[in-house]
Amino acid sequence: MSITLIIIVITVIISFTAMNNDSLMDQLIFHPYSIAKNPMGWYRAITCGFIHADFMHLAFNMFSFYMFGELVEKYFDYIFGAAGQTLYIILYVSALVVCIIPTYFSHFKQYYYKSLGASGAVSAIVFAGIFLQPTMLIGFFIVPPIIPGFIFGPIYLALTVYLSKKGGGNINHSAHIWGAVFGIVFLWVASKTAGLEGRLDVLTSFIYQVRTYLGK
Repeated sequence: MSITLIIIVITVIISFTAMNNDSLMDQLIFHPYSIAKNPMGWYRAITCGFIHADFMHLAFNMFSFYMFGELVEKYFDYIFGAAGQTLYIILYVSALVVCIIPTYFSHFKQYYYKSLGASGAVSAIVFAGIFLQPTMLIGFFIVPPIIPGFIFGPIYLALTVYLSKKGGGNINHSAHIWGAVFGIVFLWVASKTAGLEGRLDVLTSFIYQVRTYLGK
């Protein structure tokens, strides 16, 4: 079983358990106010990524993760060899933490603010996938896959930034933004780190694929 599927299975089990157990949900959810009072609560930055508000929230995140996670995991195995699976896990888990840090600083004084879901880490995987294979066709929600990833990515980020500034709703757009940025940065840094030099120059590959797609 792939690492992607293992993470999905674990997330589904914990999410369904927490949906039916308010006490467990409260223990795992990201609550900036509580963390500000007790820094030991930073474990919530990771655990909040394994719980979801409802079935639709869970299904959307896990479907997106599966679609891109399998691709990214295979690329990591190819690029980094034996270290591929370890780096893939590190990417996912560290993305959960990194993407939620800005949320903490924005809301640590607000008692009633809480955040949950794997969206930040999923965004990291999605954008790592786009960076690795920028000409893959992607769709918006119910729109069929018709837009190449290197065009979809900027449009998605621009829309997410707009919605984040607009505010309102129950979606943590900030986590999506920082997760997306982190996914690309992590991939590039890992490919350039001493001792992890991979079989693929990810930046050169990205540029080459886009130029080829555009006929240049």
